[in-house]
Amino acid sequence: MPPDPVPLAFVFRSRAKDEKAPAADKAPVTSSKQPRDPQAPKGRPTPKRSEAQSQRRSVANTPTTRKEAAKRSREERRQAMERQRQALASGDERYLPARDKGPVRRFVRDFIDSRFNVAEFFLPMAVVILVLSVVRVGRLQALALLLWLVVIVLIVLDSILSGFRLRKQLNERFPDRNRRGAVAYGLMRSLQMRRLRLPKPQVKRGERP
Repeated sequence: MPPDPVPLAFVFRSRAKDEKAPAADKAPVTSSKQPRDPQAPKGRPTPKRSEAQSQRRSVANTPTTRKEAAKRSREERRQAMERQRQALASGDERYLPARDKGPVRRFVRDFIDSRFNVAEFFLPMAVVILVLSVVRVGRLQALALLLWLVVIVLIVLDSILSGFRLRKQLNERFPDRNRRGAVAYGLMRSLQMRRLRLPKPQVKRGERP
């Protein structure tokens, strides 16, 4: 028996599929996604140019070895000490040590620097008294002993008077600020010679703080 005839519709449908298949295979595969920056972290958008530059700069400045880290730490300490030294000479509040910062401590320094303090002349007087006590003359040695007593009494009385006035001024000017240790800070400063005080005096003698 002759084979069954193949339907014409089936033949044309199969040929049409075979012709379209290569075209579909040759069609370029396109992606809607833009190429990702290789330096951008996965799952995050590509950073801006300024952000990328700052990140590269920070990475470049980060020490890679312990020796470099120690060297940078020493350099930072040296710079901090230099800024502090300049601040002690100029009175710049930004770089002063913690014990010298604040308006209360600044007022205490100005209060002490604006007046004569007996205690600041202690070292010169001590040298004179020591010289007199070395000389083997009875009257000079007795005079040296008397001067010692007079100097000590004057320093104590002047310190008590200065502390009382300073405490009163602080209570009036800074009622809401922490004044703990301010009077002792001022009395310790009064024991130093004016030219050796740090931070350097910012007011003249007799000038009101």
